[in-house]
Amino acid sequence: MNAKDMKQLLSSMESNIKLQGRARAEKRAREAEREQKEFREKLMCAAASQAELESMAKKIKGTDAAMQRDQLTGLMDGF
Repeated sequence: MNAKDMKQLLSSMESNIKLQGRARAEKRAREAEREQKEFREKLMCAAASQAELESMAKKIKGTDAAMQRDQLTGLMDGF
């Protein structure tokens, strides 16, 4: 092998290593994007669940308040 062939071989190996590095970086970027999207979806589901629970709690509190009001009104009617 002469010097020119060695230089071409080294250049080819260097290019190959760079391409592999880029491919790994692109794969990591895609995985990070996927994980970020999944995380956002989980956050949205959690927020929706929290809003639903808060709504249910307000309804229950409203029902309890109405029952107490009705009981007080019933007691007051007795006087």
